[in-house]
Amino acid sequence: MTRSFSVVDEQHDFVVLDKAPGISFHSDDGPGLAAIAAKTLGYELFPVHRLDKVTSGLIILARSSSAAAELTALFTLHQVEKYYLALSTGRAAKKQGWVKGDMAPARRSAWKLLTSQHNPAVTYFVSQGYDELPFRAYLLKPFSGKTHQIRVAMKSLGAPISGDVLYQAEMADRVYLHAYALQFTVSGQQYRYVAAPQYGDKFQQLIQHDGLSEWLLPWQLNWPQYRQPKQVRN
Repeated sequence: MTRSFSVVDEQHDFVVLDKAPGISFHSDDGPGLAAIAAKTLGYELFPVHRLDKVTSGLIILARSSSAAAELTALFTLHQVEKYYLALSTGRAAKKQGWVKGDMAPARRSAWKLLTSQHNPAVTYFVSQGYDELPFRAYLLKPFSGKTHQIRVAMKSLGAPISGDVLYQAEMADRVYLHAYALQFTVSGQQYRYVAAPQYGDKFQQLIQHDGLSEWLLPWQLNWPQYRQPKQVRN
């Protein structure tokens, strides 16, 4: 049976967990990740960001309301660098580049990318293919934090994430999206975390093929700069 999470790091003010796929963050039909982790670890935890149910990987939970406020502010100000790993059997029109555009609700609880740029979802991606593997790997860095942002970006590239049938991908044993790395500074201390995916046949093929060797320290790659536009208030 898949565990709900594993502990990556425990600090005085927060914990970093590696969430399993299929685990809800919020307590909807049963205990969510935050509630499960609090019961398991034996202390209260406060959410500061979230992952989709289908997404595995790194997530931060604060250990006090004051720490939650500080960490939430970092996410709100886009001062937490996030890196996601995705696999797709589709072929994007380009190997790397920007995906930018406003997002709007679509059918069946999905979202769609628009051509307008009023309050855009912004993502940069790089990718690599492998002669021996039937899929391409994508490393994505979002510069904003919209619902389903990575999933919509991949769909818009013509390379929906394997297993993500909501966005017209083929069926698979899971949705192949993983919150792979985090980098942030809080209270003057810099923290960096990387967690390779633990679940999914395709992810295991990628790891056995040494497919992550060029992305072991994703913040050292040559990512372009992006400045968030100032919001115009009426």
